[in-house]
Amino acid sequence: MIEIITAPFEYGFMVHALAAAVIASTVCGLLSAWLVLMGWSLMGEAIAHSVLPGVVLAYIFGAPMALGALIFGLLAVLIIGGLNRSTVLKRDTTLGVVFTTLFALGLVLISRTPSQTHLQHILFGNVLGTSLSTLVQIAVLAAVTATVLLVKRRDFTLLAFDRTHAHTIGLPVGVLSAVLLVLLAITTVTALQTLGVILVVAMLIIPGAAGFLVARTFGLMLTVSALVGGLAAVLGVYASWWLDVSTGGAIVLSASALFALAYLGGPHRGVVPRLLRRRRASSHPVSV
Repeated sequence: MIEIITAPFEYGFMVHALAAAVIASTVCGLLSAWLVLMGWSLMGEAIAHSVLPGVVLAYIFGAPMALGALIFGLLAVLIIGGLNRSTVLKRDTTLGVVFTTLFALGLVLISRTPSQTHLQHILFGNVLGTSLSTLVQIAVLAAVTATVLLVKRRDFTLLAFDRTHAHTIGLPVGVLSAVLLVLLAITTVTALQTLGVILVVAMLIIPGAAGFLVARTFGLMLTVSALVGGLAAVLGVYASWWLDVSTGGAIVLSASALFALAYLGGPHRGVVPRLLRRRRASSHPVSV
């Protein structure tokens, strides 16, 4: 048992991989709670896919990939907001138009770029290739996101539960929404190299969904979401080491397994506890 736990840490790249995966997945889980509560899950998918051309262009011009991803993530937010204000299209339609267009642009750029193998890591992640400088970058971006989320937690929570009331008491609803979108773009960049563009969407949704099924208060939901993200990263990295499978895929499958546990055994919304409560209620009918 001790060897199972310690063996991966004989290699420096595994230490970097585990640290990067835990940091990125935990901050994804933290933000996931708000995305699920506000019904912004599709927005997370849109931003995650929209950063692809920015990453490819940054690679072509020798700039930091995180910078290119962040620029295109924010650009996607601006385009989506502009379309929502200037057309009668519904929000999900504008999201679909923007993120599919930008994702397709990224795929075209990849097909015209010589070093396709390296860029494939952006699609599917390359956590085992995390360098020390990349780990520091991930830690800094995650710290910024987590700090803003926790400092403005009350305002963001009120915005999620009752946008009208938040506006009535004088909160800058538009600014808060914009800040959340920026944090979403930063979080996507944080998790990009760990999970890749495709799998990061899962970690922006699954932890929050699991937290929602388990918790009855938002504070507990926030805690559970972050824990699901971090625990999924640990389980996924170990599974990838011992089973020789994709690390990003193993992390997402671990998160899915934790979601399944929440779905089945969540104390308030889980399937099994609800069935047991119904059985107890039917076995003790109320006499009139």
